[in-house]
Amino acid sequence: MTTTAVPTHFAPLVPLAWALRAAGHDVLVVTQPDVIPTVRSAGLVAASVGEAFDIGAHMRTLLTVDKRPLETFARFAPEQMGIFGRVWMRHARVVLPGYLAVTRSFQPELIIADQLEYTALLVGGIEGIPVLHHRWGIDPISDVALRDAGTELADLAAQHGLDGLPLPAEKLDPCPPSLQLPSAEPGTPIRFVPFNGNGVLPSWHRAQPGVPRVVVSLGTSTLALNGVPHVRRVLRACATIPEVEVIATCDERYWDAVGPVPPRVRLVAPTPLHLFLDSCDAVVHHGGAGTVLTATAAGLPQLVLPQLGDQFAGGERLQAVGAGICLDEVASQDDPDTVTDALHTLLSKPEHRKAAEELSHEMAGMPAPSTVAADIARRYGVAHD
Repeated sequence: MTTTAVPTHFAPLVPLAWALRAAGHDVLVVTQPDVIPTVRSAGLVAASVGEAFDIGAHMRTLLTVDKRPLETFARFAPEQMGIFGRVWMRHARVVLPGYLAVTRSFQPELIIADQLEYTALLVGGIEGIPVLHHRWGIDPISDVALRDAGTELADLAAQHGLDGLPLPAEKLDPCPPSLQLPSAEPGTPIRFVPFNGNGVLPSWHRAQPGVPRVVVSLGTSTLALNGVPHVRRVLRACATIPEVEVIATCDERYWDAVGPVPPRVRLVAPTPLHLFLDSCDAVVHHGGAGTVLTATAAGLPQLVLPQLGDQFAGGERLQAVGAGICLDEVASQDDPDTVTDALHTLLSKPEHRKAAEELSHEMAGMPAPSTVAADIARRYGVAHD
């Protein structure tokens, strides 16, 4: 398995890695130092290649001072979404030699990579190994980006004797079909199994009887990208709804900056969401693919406050199927009354919960990672001990 240098890009692949290991296959995760802690937390074996990249530092160089992404960038049109793969196209030129060296040593029969890992396609083409791409979730990016990568990396492919950038043999898709973008190229379905890291079941994982519970999980990247004032406003807005308990996941590095929180807000260090979502009634988040699908698996309505990239598509698709509300403009996200009203609507109107539960049932009916592991091993002739 290979992955771009972002831990959350690897997380969707973890359940399939577990399934392959359980079936007796050797699995090696080839990645950069940024992702090694996540690989270890999943109980998998890694090969570290090259230097740490730090996608957060890269993103901060693109932002206006003290502005979060939504305040800095105009939203990209669907045909422009390939721009979010550009950094990984450039990256392929840097890490290809290291990835080739590990591949020639390990001699895999199959390569599985996240949806923007183009180094894998080059390695697979050069070494004659089939490559599968694994989507993160709702996907407005990978099809357009793959088209652009074919142009961007044509010269590098030619240097290695290839006619062009090879295409993935197939795309694995963990998103329920009714939630996926209609424009997305059809993929091979694989049931989403939440992996949000490891942890210990928190003592507060059960809600007080009769007290609605809301989770606010806006992501560490939101905080790191000038989002502290945004998070502070959202927490205060959510806490104005009477009789609601708010659980807010927040990296401890930012607790002082976020400041004192209202009495009904419990500020907690990042905790795997799947450990306690069964005690909750709604989720407020940034639209990250992992959070969208984890909340979908739990059958919860979602309030999405997207900042960049595929987060807008995540919020819009949830809203389109009735399982969420998306506030995708600075003015609406910064207005406490708008945020409060949207959350109150999700909590008070049963049709949103019903739509969310229907999505959860659809997800549960998708092929399990163990089934997909057996299928791809058979299709691609992967042996095991």
